[in-house]
Amino acid sequence: MIETDIVIIGAGPTGLFAVFEAGLLKLKCHIIDGLPQPGGQLTELYPKKPIFDIPGYPSVGAGELIDNLMEQIKQFQPGFTLGEIAEKIDKLDDGTFIVTTNKGTAHKAKAVAIAGGLGSFEPRKPILKDLEFYEQEDRGVEYFVKDPEKFRGKKVVISGGGDSALDWSIFLSNVASEVTLVHRRNEFRGALDSVEKVQELKSAGKIKMITPGEVIGFKGSERIESVDIEVNGARMNVVTDYFIPLFGLTPKLGPIANWGLEIEKNAIKVNNALDYQTNIEGIYAIGDVNTYPGKLKLILCGFHEATLMCQSVYNRINPGKKYVLKYTTVSGIDGFDGSRKEAEKAVVKSID
Repeated sequence: MIETDIVIIGAGPTGLFAVFEAGLLKLKCHIIDGLPQPGGQLTELYPKKPIFDIPGYPSVGAGELIDNLMEQIKQFQPGFTLGEIAEKIDKLDDGTFIVTTNKGTAHKAKAVAIAGGLGSFEPRKPILKDLEFYEQEDRGVEYFVKDPEKFRGKKVVISGGGDSALDWSIFLSNVASEVTLVHRRNEFRGALDSVEKVQELKSAGKIKMITPGEVIGFKGSERIESVDIEVNGARMNVVTDYFIPLFGLTPKLGPIANWGLEIEKNAIKVNNALDYQTNIEGIYAIGDVNTYPGKLKLILCGFHEATLMCQSVYNRINPGKKYVLKYTTVSGIDGFDGSRKEAEKAVVKSID
């Protein structure tokens, strides 16, 4: 059995940053994630996508952010159980927890932090004839852009009207030979600057726009050669190498929904006035998986929630023991591996 102070369910950015904050408090963490590598959606869905709202980074690639977080927590030596889903939680009489995965791996911890993001998810798919055939074996339908280089010099049709469709149209306009954005409405639901950027690229001839329009079929025997698009009742055909429908994700909490936690709109209710604890003492929920009045699903909000959660766990594990918050700029960081990181000392020198 694996024993630790905090079991963190979810290896996305919020779960990884929780390891750092716990480490500052000398608390050990072990992370469980159903994916085969850390990073959650950032590495699984869009590792090359730029993120613009991380403090101190005007722009940072999703994969790069995960790499930096992994480097940051390395000194605190977290454990990982990857490729396994946390399936069952049992609370023992002494207040500790046993978390068991779908493969039978048991973890004993003094607290549990659920940082599962949107939970398990699958893309919302258009209802199109032969869609399943073209999804397979690189035949032309892609729901995620994991490696933009795959589309280098190719013709791409993107369908959707939200941030993902806008962002990837912008990004791939500098990668693909031709990008066509199709949306069934003239209006887009996305960040204003993204909409304006797409307008600029359209005016510059770098993005083709078809609105209002809808992809209604494919042509091609072995793989996609073109897509049929309905525009104002008429039909047109656009030659393409890839069709990328970006209609969002369908989130599912999975086994988490059966743990006796208070659920609201597919998210876990927490006490945001104090420490992001759930209705079960000792179980916390941080990041996109939780909900409370005023909740914003942003990575930086997850970082904040992880910080307060770790402080609460410390007090729970060490009742009556006072912890004095120290700024890392002053105190430095002591890793579990014996390393110490601190600012260089000022040179002491007299002035004549």
